[in-house]
Amino acid sequence: VADSGASVLITGPSGSGKDVVARLLHQKSRRAPRPFVAMNCAAVPADLLESEMFGHEQGAFTGAIKARAGRFEAAHGGTLFLDEVGDMAAAMQAKLLRVLETREVERVGGMLPIPVDVRVIAATSIDLAAAIADGRFRADLLYRLDVIHICMPPLAQRPGDVPLLVEHFLAESNSGVRFTASALDALCRWPWPGNVRELRNVV
Repeated sequence: VADSGASVLITGPSGSGKDVVARLLHQKSRRAPRPFVAMNCAAVPADLLESEMFGHEQGAFTGAIKARAGRFEAAHGGTLFLDEVGDMAAAMQAKLLRVLETREVERVGGMLPIPVDVRVIAATSIDLAAAIADGRFRADLLYRLDVIHICMPPLAQRPGDVPLLVEHFLAESNSGVRFTASALDALCRWPWPGNVRELRNVV
């Protein structure tokens, strides 16, 4: 998938590692030497999203004291990761679709199209099929984004990953704390609340 260059849609609940997968796809692709630019669509106010994504020219709006490149231009030659793309407003969905079709952006207040060579990886924690049925998401945009689909299941469905995650974060903390094999085994058995007492006894 990393080498294909196709657009990727990563779905799964919050905290399941969608951003980690996006970065890994970039690192293992031929675009790895070029920028990886991430943008959380849900964290940017709707009235600023177009400028953040496509850039703006000087004087395009109040406060635009100089021209500024957007995330697409910043990611030229590399990868643009659009997190929580399902939260994007309808007007922005239409503009994003046009960029994906033409591979050109127009800055806010600009007249000239700017070619961009960007691989787009998108992620969402919402059901886009249901959002389309409700009229909250464009089917043609999903078609462009969902060329390759990666579903990240919640951690509860992959308990075998827990020991690896525990060891990783303990190594990063440099605390010297270690878990016994029995403690790691308890961590792998769900639900956790029922294992808390057992876990305390074996740490």
